[in-house]
Amino acid sequence: MGRWNSMEKESNNNAEKQQWLNRNVAAMGFTSLFSDASHEMATAILAQFLIIELHSSAEILGLIEGLADFSSSFVKAYSGWLSDKIGKRKSLATLGYTLTGSFISLFAFASNFLQVLFYRTVGWIGRGIRESPRDALLAESVEPKSYGHAFGFHRMMDTLGAIIGPTIAFILLPLVGFRNVFLVALLPGILAVLVFAYFTKEKASRKEVVGKRKMLTDIRGLPARFKPFLLAAGMFGIGNFANTFLVLKSTEALAPSLGLIVASSVSALLYVLLNVGSAVFAYVFGVLGDRFSKRKLLALGYIIFSIYCVGFILLQPTVWNYAFLFALAGVETGAIDSTERAYAAELLGENNRGTGFGLLSTVNGVGDFTSSVTAGILWTVVSPSASFAYGAVLASAAATMLVAPKLVRSR
Repeated sequence: MGRWNSMEKESNNNAEKQQWLNRNVAAMGFTSLFSDASHEMATAILAQFLIIELHSSAEILGLIEGLADFSSSFVKAYSGWLSDKIGKRKSLATLGYTLTGSFISLFAFASNFLQVLFYRTVGWIGRGIRESPRDALLAESVEPKSYGHAFGFHRMMDTLGAIIGPTIAFILLPLVGFRNVFLVALLPGILAVLVFAYFTKEKASRKEVVGKRKMLTDIRGLPARFKPFLLAAGMFGIGNFANTFLVLKSTEALAPSLGLIVASSVSALLYVLLNVGSAVFAYVFGVLGDRFSKRKLLALGYIIFSIYCVGFILLQPTVWNYAFLFALAGVETGAIDSTERAYAAELLGENNRGTGFGLLSTVNGVGDFTSSVTAGILWTVVSPSASFAYGAVLASAAATMLVAPKLVRSR
């Protein structure tokens, strides 16, 4: 009877996988929407809260963000590998969503920056715990031919949450104040945990293999074709500085003609344009990835990054020129967010998917930290153009690595 039930569950899993927008994909999409709305609602006002209410400084903000991102990056590799080792993805991801949602809302009770540092770091460790097992579970929820659709939809929902959260924060902030906004952020965080816990299903056939796997051995055992891709992703990552540098460039360049206040407002609207474009094109490129080469589409995303970096160096600082460049940045962000994960899923096997996604996330996290620090130094010591030139060169090199036939032989 037990064997029959197991066979029936496996049959149901296979039937669901035939449809890319199945229960798991939809649930993980809405989970990411709620979770991103929660932590982006808090993140959007964190800098102002630190400076206005806790009387901290920009250096303290940098310390908090840097330590949180650094901690999250290194947890990602371990959590992905652990989900392969114990054969459980859902429980780890649920723990991660719970930590993020609950600790971010604790900003409401912070009386000094050290408390914010602790809450932010633990919350971001939760982010690190959930990401790789969730991506592996998402890949296991659809057939390989639908990886692009599934990851594109997921990244679209994630970005929509990143738009909704700050919007709610800026509406509520004048009405209820910083601390109450942090408390409100708990609500979508709870919804994220509930949706994920009750509506996602673990793959029935994966077995626990405790005591038979070591992390470094499993990393060395990743498919040979995955490693050149990881190298290219790392090359792009160390040049892919944060989008806040685009906002800074726009504000500084437009301020002489528009005034600082208007330039800041215009730049904020341009950032919204970037996020909307990212949400739309994450799905578009996901769909394209199921019809064309994911590798080449990812290389195209890297090239688009290079193009808009050069644009910020060469084009005149007008609102319309910058609107065009921010729109390109939205296309690039959407393209890379969806196709990178879908391509990784295509290269990895079922038994090492968590490990591979974890290593990719760690490489990306270290790259994000390195690129933003380097861009900031170049911006201050040399010029903003030096930062954009740095990003353009590394992105072009990464695109070349992806399309070089000696490095990548598979689709």
